[in-house]
Amino acid sequence: MKLRKGDTVIVTIGKDEGKKGKIDRLLPKLGKVLVAGTNIYKRHLKKKDDKSPGGIIDIAKPLPVGNVALVCPSCNQPTRVGFVVTKAEKVRICRKCGQKI
Repeated sequence: MKLRKGDTVIVTIGKDEGKKGKIDRLLPKLGKVLVAGTNIYKRHLKKKDDKSPGGIIDIAKPLPVGNVALVCPSCNQPTRVGFVVTKAEKVRICRKCGQKI
């Protein structure tokens, strides 16, 4: 997966199209990411005991990786991720401006 935890992404498809946020969690086996402040749904909970009261809570659901695009810190544009392989390391680069991410 070319995205990492803490990357800033923009949602490209869906009800939250155009929203920006940081990646909170990666789910590589499912091919999904959890982005802070996006894809929020309501969940109705039944009261179980005094410690866990019932009510309506907000839950963030994961988005498919194909529905988000990385925002380059240099050019501040949504971009694809490329790689440059050197002897020492593998570095992610922005496909638009060519800068290191």
